[in-house]
Amino acid sequence: MNARIMTQTTTLSEEDKSRVIEMAWEDRTPFEAIERLYGLSEPEVISLMRASIKRKTFNNWRARVSGRKTKHLKLRSKDVTRGYCSSQYKAVRKR
Repeated sequence: MNARIMTQTTTLSEEDKSRVIEMAWEDRTPFEAIERLYGLSEPEVISLMRASIKRKTFNNWRARVSGRKTKHLKLRSKDVTRGYCSSQYKAVRKR
């Protein structure tokens, strides 16, 4: 891991690292959104994922997101106007 990536990811709190990993897993969250919120470029997110999850899990994730149009704003359809699935964040009913 190069020095810049190491510095950038080590300055994140454990809570922020967890959220970045969660966002990276989400199919509709583009890498540009992660960079805007946390200052991590796509290669930095990849390095964080590589260091944080099991190798097999990382390989499966990379295979899934590589070339995925929803993970890159430039490849994304103009019809996609949100960064998450409409059913992803459901309101919690109080009992």
